[in-house]
Amino acid sequence: MTDDLVQLGKLVSLGLALMLPLANPLTSMTLLLSLGQHIPYKERERQVTQAAFYVVGIMVVTYYAGAWIMHTFGISIPGLRIAGGLIVASIGFSMVFPSGDASASEADVADAQANRQVPNIAFVPLALPGTAGPGTIAMIISGAASVDSTVTHDYVPWVVAVTPVIVFSLLGLLFWVCLRSAGRIVAVIGQGGVEAISRIMGFLLVCMAVQFVINGVLEIVHQYGGG
Repeated sequence: MTDDLVQLGKLVSLGLALMLPLANPLTSMTLLLSLGQHIPYKERERQVTQAAFYVVGIMVVTYYAGAWIMHTFGISIPGLRIAGGLIVASIGFSMVFPSGDASASEADVADAQANRQVPNIAFVPLALPGTAGPGTIAMIISGAASVDSTVTHDYVPWVVAVTPVIVFSLLGLLFWVCLRSAGRIVAVIGQGGVEAISRIMGFLLVCMAVQFVINGVLEIVHQYGGG
């Protein structure tokens, strides 16, 4: 039993090491600082918890059914990357060029905020593509496809079965902790700092989106034009 737990620890550590660079909760935390600054505190906390469950759910569904879903709808990994890149680019441009009127008075802004419906950003963009983005989904699908041929021979079956759920749950917990800390960051850097971070992050998201599209196009060229 001890050996099984050691194997479980190794696989969980490996899964976290592979997933953290892609499923980076700091990206979603910055999105929350930018897009959720006008959402009431309690509502924002509720959406953060909701987004954490979405992240875990997206990863679990992707691991167990992602390849089947993509095959059913005829979606390829390059198509996933390009579509995800377009979504990320749209979010990035909205952060770089906000639609609010900078010359409006504080009273007008307060009235507008009171009259408009509070947006729900839990699923898009916090969970998808903020943390469970196209790169994360592609990594999970490719990892799930290679488990049967490379991992099951060296590890106990129950360890292989529970490792994905543990890894995704830990990522969801880390995501939740990071986003719950966003309020403290706002108190430290102030509104001006949040707006600056919003524009910088928007520019980085646009760059990431362009890279997603480039990677997708290169995969298409390699797949169909590389002989």
